[in-house]
Amino acid sequence: MSESVAALRLDGNDAEQKREEIRRLFHSSFSRYERLFKHLADDRAWFEKAISLRHPLIFYFGHTATFFTNKFLVAGLIDEHLDPDLESIFAVGVDEMSWDDLDESHYDWPSVEAVKAYRARVRDMVDGVIDRLPLSLPITWDSPWWAVLMGIEHEHIHLETSSVLMRQLPLERVRAVAEFAPEPVSAPRAAPRNGLIPVAGGVVELGKDRASPLYGWDNEYGSHRQELVDFAAARYLVSNGEFLEFVEAGGYGEARWWSSEGDAWRRFAAARHPTFWRRDGNTWQLRLIAEVREMPWDWPVEVNYHEAAAFCAWKSAQTGEKLRLPSEDEWRRLRDLSGLPDADAWHEAPGQIALARGCSPCPVDRYRHGEFYDVVGNVWQWTETPIYPFPGFEVHPYYDDFTVPTFDQRHNLIKGGSFISCGNETQREARYAFRRHFFQHAGFRYVRSANPLPEVPVYESDTLVAQYCDFHYGPTHFGVANYPAAMAELALEALGDGLHRRALDIGCAVGRSSLELARVFSEVVGIDFSARFIQVGVQLQNRGRYPYAVTEEGELQSYHWADLAELGLQECSERVQFFQGDASNLKPRFRDFDLVLAANLIDRLREPRRFLEDMAGRIRPGGLLVISSPYTWLEEFTPKEHWLGGFKKDGESFSTLQGLHAILDAHFRLRPGFPRDLPFVIRETARKFQHSIAEVTVWERLPG
Repeated sequence: MSESVAALRLDGNDAEQKREEIRRLFHSSFSRYERLFKHLADDRAWFEKAISLRHPLIFYFGHTATFFTNKFLVAGLIDEHLDPDLESIFAVGVDEMSWDDLDESHYDWPSVEAVKAYRARVRDMVDGVIDRLPLSLPITWDSPWWAVLMGIEHEHIHLETSSVLMRQLPLERVRAVAEFAPEPVSAPRAAPRNGLIPVAGGVVELGKDRASPLYGWDNEYGSHRQELVDFAAARYLVSNGEFLEFVEAGGYGEARWWSSEGDAWRRFAAARHPTFWRRDGNTWQLRLIAEVREMPWDWPVEVNYHEAAAFCAWKSAQTGEKLRLPSEDEWRRLRDLSGLPDADAWHEAPGQIALARGCSPCPVDRYRHGEFYDVVGNVWQWTETPIYPFPGFEVHPYYDDFTVPTFDQRHNLIKGGSFISCGNETQREARYAFRRHFFQHAGFRYVRSANPLPEVPVYESDTLVAQYCDFHYGPTHFGVANYPAAMAELALEALGDGLHRRALDIGCAVGRSSLELARVFSEVVGIDFSARFIQVGVQLQNRGRYPYAVTEEGELQSYHWADLAELGLQECSERVQFFQGDASNLKPRFRDFDLVLAANLIDRLREPRRFLEDMAGRIRPGGLLVISSPYTWLEEFTPKEHWLGGFKKDGESFSTLQGLHAILDAHFRLRPGFPRDLPFVIRETARKFQHSIAEVTVWERLPG
């Protein structure tokens, strides 16, 4: 049984045996990912963008290694960065979100050899952690081993997404690699005739329990139950041959088959056929990773959601039946009826999956699973369901932005896995979602169904994010002024008649202070480590309003809106840019600020000294650094050796203010009238509030 086929179980009786299983899996996945990049034929291939909305492949080569380092730091498995510069460049992946930093001029990409050397260092570091980290079974969500597993599974994801990008590079930029050879060439074969097969209704139950012996991403946990009525589903995935009918009927040229969003994509992309199809005279061909071959009409078509949905609309008109893509629940019903065990029980691959039988799709009538073919494997299957959190959903603290940024009604779930899917991707409970215009190794089947599509939650229900929405944009409590607005007002008062060109709000959370500063500043940059928080600011910019739910008591909630127009901030939002970033490892271009606001930040940083020492090079002479903090030093956030104050030094009490002076006095002077106290109140429930007092200091940057 290949490690690349069966999913790793996290239980067992022999901890040392499990340690070696994990070590083998790590080295296997890490090496396989590096070998995938042997497809790149020349230096240009590493640095050329395959598509405009993604980074070049050099980024992804470094990104998966950086992920191990950054998550190990969060988990406390290592104490320092291996290479802070590379780990800043490669830190944040790209899902075509509006806050992503996609301007090439902002990146001075390192050489391929430098990244290879960095990956070698990371390999040794991870191997050392695996060797020394205490291990008890079963491994659970709360175990530090979760960070190791998270890094391995993250590399599985990028094995797939990187292979898609290689497939979109010009053919002269890639070369064949034997390990990733596609399905062998065979004589052209017509596509099998597709048709609808009845599916008995029943109850589906989705969601992983915390006691599951398999690794899971945060969106898989919780519980969802749905009763389905009888429906019918296509026996096969839609093949290239079946999809050709839509192409030849002019389906790409008729807006009536496309949703408004899909039609906008169709016109923008000038699409006339699936992206991996090529035309050579009168002959159709298919682009694979490193070759173009005569069209295999019996393979599944690979398209984005919009193309799949348009085909269903067209097919409905041809047949007189109301066809659509299946919901996640309906796919799960097919999976439950297939008789397939979960991936940890596979003795061999039950289909074209996990690279077990070639790095490409295969005929749609090869692998039968009950009454249907390719319920798992071959290509991913688009669904009509935008990803949403199950009841009981919680964000994993090691990776708080894996899923939550996709709870935006714009990312639809894909199910079943593809020929290159490994590890968690092969599991029954796997939940991956992509933008609807996104290309993956993904196709679809259609259904005829009277089952209602799930009502996807709209209100922000993540407890911490909703709490901060209320803190920033909700009502005041006990006569205490809105804290983010008050901090911005205080900073502007301190700046007085000084320059109002550029401001940085570092640790901006959901963005109120950034927006308030933009009442006066020409340009405001808001940066926070959490993409969950940044998402709120971005959506407020795009839509002007943001819904959130706050807890009243127990399971009872009330629903509210953050509304920029009501606060007089609508026009201000045009002068703000939000970015995800690490306050202690900012990109070089964030500099030359007239004002930096760091509200309630320093006592939540792992290395606050590093952040403060960096500020001298980012604030122009005469500019201000405004710091507020209640000085709640906790080892949960900041190792005690990095505290700025709140301890005894040389037998005497040493305060945080003294610590600030010790670090900042070389380049700043404390403004007269400070420190100053500023209270704030955070609402937890209708009857529970945190009432705190922050100390505010304002530091003026000295010349020189």
